[in-house]
Amino acid sequence: MARTTYEDLLDAGVHFGHLTRKWDPKMSQYIFMERNGIHIIDLNKTLTKVEEAASAIKQIVKSGRKVLFVATKKQAKDIVADYAKTVNMPYITERWLGGMLTNFATVRKSIKKMSNIDKLTKDGTYANLSKKERLMIQRERIKLETLLGGIADLNRLPAALFLIDVKKEHIAVSEALKLNIPTFAMVDTNSDPSNIDFPIPSNDDATKSISLITSIIIQAIVEGLEERKREKEDEAEKEAAVAKAKADAPDAVVDRAPHEGGKRNRKVAVEADAAVVETPAAEKTEE
Repeated sequence: MARTTYEDLLDAGVHFGHLTRKWDPKMSQYIFMERNGIHIIDLNKTLTKVEEAASAIKQIVKSGRKVLFVATKKQAKDIVADYAKTVNMPYITERWLGGMLTNFATVRKSIKKMSNIDKLTKDGTYANLSKKERLMIQRERIKLETLLGGIADLNRLPAALFLIDVKKEHIAVSEALKLNIPTFAMVDTNSDPSNIDFPIPSNDDATKSISLITSIIIQAIVEGLEERKREKEDEAEKEAAVAKAKADAPDAVVDRAPHEGGKRNRKVAVEADAAVVETPAAEKTEE
């Protein structure tokens, strides 16, 4: 079943590109026509590409890895943050810090610093500081939360990036390229799709378009999480069945062993008694 339809794409304005004078020639394969000085995106290509992207992201999430959402443009940040929170995925919506991927160890130190500040407030140390020190710490905490709050639970590099407007997020794209991290992105007619692994030709300026494409990706993530959960449950059931079978097997052996041992012991006892009985008779005969 298709994840979306032509009608949904048309209603969201996904097909509207930029002015023809602002276009990137590398997007020519995704452009359907020109109308009133604006390029119109080929929705056939959009449907195909969004399906490919959703299927690939589903497999990534199914394997237990994370997808980092990146959208720092004004009309996209709130939409992407809300969607990412629903599936517990990391996100960057304020500003992409240079080296966020290539220098991830340093970023993790900043995140750890944020958690250390939280510990100060819980153990009572924060209350013992002077007013000026508390104010400085509070400001630093707010700054860190704004920049890194969305990736506070990201303990290792993400398995993939989903971006809105690759032209604006070119630093994130270049870092992902260096680290061989696959990229999924909405690419408009003024963007270069050549460095994107899974480009989705679409209008990356309209809120409806951003919301629709992001919701399709989120739906794929939900499917991947559900399948992963089912697989874990099936594995747990199989392991429980194997453990039960192993637990039952020794009991059966133990039950048989005394019985067989008893037979052998009785046989030995009977043979011994017979020998005792026969020995006196033989001695009498000799006498």
